Amino acid sequence: MQTKHQIQELLSSAGVSPNRRLGQHFLVDLNLMRLLLDAAQISRADVVLEVGCGTGSLTQALAEQAGTVVAVEIDRTLAPIAESQLAGRENVQIVNEDILSGKGMLNPAVVEALEQAREEIRRSSTGIPRSGRGQALPVSPTGVSPVENDDVQGQDGPATHGQDAHATANRLLTHFPSRRIGPVQRGPGASLGRLLLVSNLPYDVASPVMIHLARGPVVADAMFVTVQKEVAERMTARPGGRDYGTLSIFLQATGDVEILRVLKPSVFWPPPSVDSALVRFVRNEPKSRQIEDMETLSDVVGLFMRHRRKMLRACLKSVPPHLGDPDLWMGILERLAIDPTLRPGDLSPAQYVDLANARRHSTP
Repeated sequence: MQTKHQIQELLSSAGVSPNRRLGQHFLVDLNLMRLLLDAAQISRADVVLEVGCGTGSLTQALAEQAGTVVAVEIDRTLAPIAESQLAGRENVQIVNEDILSGKGMLNPAVVEALEQAREEIRRSSTGIPRSGRGQALPVSPTGVSPVENDDVQGQDGPATHGQDAHATANRLLTHFPSRRIGPVQRGPGASLGRLLLVSNLPYDVASPVMIHLARGPVVADAMFVTVQKEVAERMTARPGGRDYGTLSIFLQATGDVEILRVLKPSVFWPPPSVDSALVRFVRNEPKSRQIEDMETLSDVVGLFMRHRRKMLRACLKSVPPHLGDPDLWMGILERLAIDPTLRPGDLSPAQYVDLANARRHSTP
């Protein structure tokens, strides 16, 4: 781990300062960094994804505990610094890319790195030597693709707040590739541990990254993150509240979320203008198993939460053909005893799961 002075020296030697456009705020309170690590309880069987690794401060500590660390850093100056600080760490792979692809999905380069990391863990468990790590993956000559949403525009775009953030998360509900990573199958003889997100998450990408890791196809067993306090409040928001939205629904439909500590701006350098929070998400398998089809759930959440101010019955006027028609949905609402005059933000995550499952069993 690196002190504030060490990070400042690394940046000064490279002739750069924290990039405000990328929202760079380095966690420099080492006690809080240890708290983040302690909460994660990382083992050598685990693969850890870190988003926004910066100069590699947290990455160094993660590498001491994890089987493999996939560290993503969009900044083309910071990634080489992190690489130099992690030289010789064979269990670290630095991906010098945007975590998100042009359509707001997880970057294929990151997905591939996670797949390779899982394979490395499997090979190690069977006594096969690991391949060399510690070098940054090359950046595409075309650069990083923009993310097409309002809540986040990649790690290098402006963020918006409040209702715009909810609207953006809704537009992330896109088609799912068939390939799926995790959660890990457990039991006697299981050789793989967990897939964890452990990060000081850049604000601009926090919501979409966590939504993707909750719903798949890359599925995290747990997430231990520092985020802006308003994001933490959306993660834990209850139905009916202003902060309740798509992020709340997906995290709470698949797991349990808890704010562990509120963090003052002074624990970061440079200090942000708002408070942050340390948050824990742990996948709840009984909850997750209630979801019969994640793509259907995504479609249903998108159908209603895109019109969060309208009544449910009004939302049905824009139901897409593949989901049926308004009469079908009025019948589903009636069977589930859901009042059609409620608004989308009044329904619990469990009710959205019930709606999605009911749609799968309904004939148009």
